[in-house]
Amino acid sequence: MARKRKNGEGTVRLRKDGRWEGRIVIGYDENGLPKTKNVLAKTKGECIEKLKALKNSITPDTPIKLKADMPFGEWLDYWYETYCKPNARPATQRTYEGYIRLYLHPRLGSIPLNKVTTSDIQQMCTWMMTEARVDQKNGDSGLSDSQVINCYSLCDRVLEKAMAEKLIVRNPAKGCKLPPNRPNEMKVLSREDMQKVLIQAKEENYYELFLLEFATGLRLGELMALQWDDVNLVTGELRINKQVNLVGSKLVISEPKTKAAVRTLILPPSVRKVLAEYKTRVNSRWLFPSPKKDDLPIIPSAVSRRLHTLLEHAGCEQVRFHDLRHTFATNALAHGMDIKTLSTILGHVSSATTLNTYSHVTDEMRQRAAVKIDQGIAKAEVQDTAIAQPERTMTTFQARKRWSREAS
Repeated sequence: MARKRKNGEGTVRLRKDGRWEGRIVIGYDENGLPKTKNVLAKTKGECIEKLKALKNSITPDTPIKLKADMPFGEWLDYWYETYCKPNARPATQRTYEGYIRLYLHPRLGSIPLNKVTTSDIQQMCTWMMTEARVDQKNGDSGLSDSQVINCYSLCDRVLEKAMAEKLIVRNPAKGCKLPPNRPNEMKVLSREDMQKVLIQAKEENYYELFLLEFATGLRLGELMALQWDDVNLVTGELRINKQVNLVGSKLVISEPKTKAAVRTLILPPSVRKVLAEYKTRVNSRWLFPSPKKDDLPIIPSAVSRRLHTLLEHAGCEQVRFHDLRHTFATNALAHGMDIKTLSTILGHVSSATTLNTYSHVTDEMRQRAAVKIDQGIAKAEVQDTAIAQPERTMTTFQARKRWSREAS
């Protein structure tokens, strides 16, 4: 199989007339569409050399001359290649390059850097909110609020660096009115719903996967990246040191984004026992191997779809896979785990992140603590309205019979 050329190297193909053609993107037009140049040669090797020469002639090794009145698009490309791309992950690169090609270049690219105004950026954001969508499904022509905010944030970083380089005196991105940043509503499964999901998952041969998630609260990419070498079934140690992402159509294994995400957890004895039995049935280095592709884990999006199917079959409310992580954290706090320990288990950069995310749980814990202090010190008989009645944890649910992963 031919090696896929990296971004920026161009493409090489064999034409019907027997000649080799090399093509490289040299820029983008006012509509954000790529402009290309090509070379022709008799052999593939000669074509690659000609393509390299063309690339060097277009982008010489001499550094770009930075000027206050250079086009914003030139500064944007320089900033991305110099400061952003070298440290960005493949999935992040793909996202940023889409923002640059589809939105920033077409709307701001030709304006001199020192002439970009807050109004220019505001008009771009308004355009994105109302008519920038390429695939206008169901009559919706605008992008989602999160896409607008993320693209604006990228533009803000570009201009902030220009100000640091003394190319502009102020950042015109400041002061733009953006759509409200509405975080996704956090949903937590009840104990009974967790049991229903596990019962249905056992019927469909996904029991071990969802049991491990309920026991650890791992991110989906971390869970899918687990290999048997990461698990010590004797001590219960589970090492989290990589993640899986789908970049385009390719699964990419990479290190976690932060140092805090590299961590070691201890599995409960009951989970270790289940995994030990499960290991005897798995012929792969991956804990959860793909049923379709050799030596690869299950694609994360497939697991998310499976969760929706399980919830439907179990008669439970639909939640995102990430809500299973919230379910783990909420249960851990409710059972007395301290914030610092939970933060370490979740792989958060700081305990503040955990506190901000689960403030609703810690508020309830403080209310319960206040009731106990009042009862203990003042000998008062306080009616504790904050403490809910014990939740029924056993269910009579029976799994819906359906084809399983192995059966398929």
